[in-house]
Amino acid sequence: MSIQTITHVEYHCSDADKTAAGLCADFDFTADPPVTGPDGTRTVRLHQGSIRVHLASAADPGHPVAEFVARHGDGVAVLALSCTDPQAALERAERHGARVLDRAGGLIAGFGDTALRLVPERPADAGEAPGLLDALDHVAICVPAGELADAVRFCEAALGFHRIFGEYIEVGEQAMDSSVVQSASGEVTFTLIEPDTSRRPGQIDEFLSSHDGAGVQHLAFRTRDITTAVRTARARGVEFLSTPGAYFDALAERFGTTAIPVETLRDLHVLVDQDHGGQLFQIFVRSTHPRRTYFLELIERQGAGTFGTANIKALYEAVERQSSAASV
Repeated sequence: MSIQTITHVEYHCSDADKTAAGLCADFDFTADPPVTGPDGTRTVRLHQGSIRVHLASAADPGHPVAEFVARHGDGVAVLALSCTDPQAALERAERHGARVLDRAGGLIAGFGDTALRLVPERPADAGEAPGLLDALDHVAICVPAGELADAVRFCEAALGFHRIFGEYIEVGEQAMDSSVVQSASGEVTFTLIEPDTSRRPGQIDEFLSSHDGAGVQHLAFRTRDITTAVRTARARGVEFLSTPGAYFDALAERFGTTAIPVETLRDLHVLVDQDHGGQLFQIFVRSTHPRRTYFLELIERQGAGTFGTANIKALYEAVERQSSAASV
C-alpha cells in the first residue's frame, strides 16, 4: 500500500494550450493532442522522461478548474501519488484524519486546495527516454504559520512518509522554518515551509497572501546535464535567478573541487551543495507568474541523495532579490 512515485501533476491554468506551448518551447516537453471534455474543460498532457504534467483550463467560471484559478492563479491543484495498493493507502490516510474528496477517484485533501490523488502504479513507459529534463525531483509547499508541524504529522501518519531533516532559515529581519519529508521509496519528496510571523513579513508570507493559502511554491525537475539544460533554456529566452559572486568565491573553501567547474557555475548562476553521497547542482527559474507565486527549479544530482540545505537560504535570498527588483 506504500506510496512509490508522483505519477503526474495536475496543473490548473487559465489557458492550457498557451501554457503547454510555453513549456514545450522552453523545456522540450512533448504534448499529446488537446482534449476538450463535455463540460468544456480543455486538457493538454505533457511528458518528458518520467515527468507527466496534465494541464487543464475551463471557460465556465463556475467550473472547479476555473474556480481554482480565480482563487489561486495558475497552479498545482493535484499531486497524483502511485501506490502499491491505492485502496489500502486511502483507508490508511482516512484513518489518520485525511479528508476524502472523491473516494472513487482516490482524491484526498492535501495542503490548502492542493489535493493528493492515490492511484495505481504506472507501467514502465517503453522507449520514453529523458530529454532536457528527466524526472520530478521534489515539490516545495508553503503552509501558513503554525501549520508546519501538523503538515509533517499528516505526511508521516496518513501517507507513511518520514521526515529527513528540518532547518530554520534567517535572512535579514525575515525567517522561515522548513521540514523535508520523503516516501519510504525515496521517490517522493515534499519540502514544507512556513513563515516565522514574529519576524518581518517576507516572501513566504507574500506567497500565502497572493496564493490565498497553502499551496505549491515550485516544482523541481531533475536533469542529467544542468549546464546544457540552463544554456538551452537561456537561449530560448528563459530567465533564471542570479546569485552574487561572493557565493562562488566561497565554493573552493566549502567543497574543494566541484564536479562542474566553479567558473561554469558562476557563469550560469548554478548553486552547488553536497552530502555523503556526492554533489548536487540547482538553479531556479525566474517566476513569470502574474502573482509571483509559482516557479520551477532545475536540479542535477551527482551522487547526492538528500538536499542542498545550504542552498535553501540561497534560494530565499535569490527570491528576495527578485521581489525587490520587481517593486522598484
